[in-house]
Amino acid sequence: MSGAGAPTQPVVDCHDLRVAVVAATWHDQVMEGLLAGAERAFADYRVEAPVVVRVPGTFELPVVASALAAQGHDAVIALGVVIRGGTPHFEYVCSAATDGLTRVALDHTVAVGFGVLTCDDDLQALDRAGLAGSREDKGYEATAAALLTAQTLKRVKRGYDA
Repeated sequence: MSGAGAPTQPVVDCHDLRVAVVAATWHDQVMEGLLAGAERAFADYRVEAPVVVRVPGTFELPVVASALAAQGHDAVIALGVVIRGGTPHFEYVCSAATDGLTRVALDHTVAVGFGVLTCDDDLQALDRAGLAGSREDKGYEATAAALLTAQTLKRVKRGYDA
């Protein structure tokens, strides 16, 4: 687990952003932690009324993220978890989610928060889920990164005039 080297980012007012979350439903405990982390970030960054949509699994995140981006959201946060098993399924799902979410960001020029945990086992996922006793809070981190990126994109689109 990384945890080291994370930048210190300022908390900024993002009340003017339209934000959506698309979250998988597999691994209830981990997903509830990731969603709670996103909610904490929304409170800190003053995001008002984010849309939250649930999908069956991590593989389904990109298509719904794309639909949300097409609706004009400034940021879309994708939350999911894939636990390595004994088959190549792990690699396929992780690759599809990563490639798909990258495509959403580039095709729509929208900030996409990548809150997809790709872990070897349940304990690693729990340690990153932002739960009591977790060492990391990836739901919060992915949300904060998307919000800061959305603010940067707004400045870039305005030509840095404000």
